[in-house]
Amino acid sequence: MTYRGRFAPSPTGPLHFGSLVSALASWLDARAHGGRWLVRIDDIDGPRTVPGAAEHILATLDCFGMRADEPPVWQSRRTARYEQAFAQLQAATGLVYPCGCTRKEIADSLVRAHARHTTLAYPGTCRDGLHGKAPRAWRLRVPDSAAHEPEVMRFDDRWQGPQSQNLATEVGDFVLFRADGQWAYQLAVVVDDADAGITHIVRGADLLDSTARQIYLQRCLRVPTPSYLHVPVVVNEAGEKLSKQTGAQALDTSRPLDALHAAASHLGLELGAGARASLDAFYAAAIPAWTQRLAALHRT
Repeated sequence: MTYRGRFAPSPTGPLHFGSLVSALASWLDARAHGGRWLVRIDDIDGPRTVPGAAEHILATLDCFGMRADEPPVWQSRRTARYEQAFAQLQAATGLVYPCGCTRKEIADSLVRAHARHTTLAYPGTCRDGLHGKAPRAWRLRVPDSAAHEPEVMRFDDRWQGPQSQNLATEVGDFVLFRADGQWAYQLAVVVDDADAGITHIVRGADLLDSTARQIYLQRCLRVPTPSYLHVPVVVNEAGEKLSKQTGAQALDTSRPLDALHAAASHLGLELGAGARASLDAFYAAAIPAWTQRLAALHRT
């Protein structure tokens, strides 16, 4: 199978160092496998999209020597495909249902509320009907836990190792179409990856919690499940994930080698002094270093 990887930034602002780490990891993994590397602009969340950010991201990647092997894809131009996938799920009796709950109602109904990637575990209030509420969103029904042997989604992450999650108890039925009229990230990313023939997904560990949901959705849509690798996230001095919300600064495109070496260091890559000569020299050293890093992880 030909390797096909991707980098999928959200255009909510310019790329920052945390974004660069994910981009570099995905680029190196594709090149180390002799595969193709694609870029997708994840702009399905319209209210959060910043005008001009997508173009700025593409220009920044170019400055850092990471050029996609195919023309970029924009999620906002693919709503028809999400509608088709949603219709496919609706045709499977009992998989999809409308939900009239607000976030506050969900939180209030939980004995022990906990957040999962900004999503509260859903207790299934509307599974058997709206109970007089107006529909606000649409959810995908997850497998129920058996009394003595709960169904657990399992997968092997190429960096983080064996993973497992009980969707019923840890996440609950999750949203496919949001109350604000936007397609949910989980549906969009699964459809996009399947349509692009993505075989390997390399991204930050902040998205590790979404993987079980995506694998379940892949099974429901009967599309292949890619191989997953989640690299350690970058944190700020307060221990928070580096992001636009925590004050991450835009990358300095005038000094790409400095930022690339810092990203390589975060990934644990050992590069010689010659890697600082040019972008070509950096990547010539970083690709085999990436392979060695993954081999070391598997030995531990």
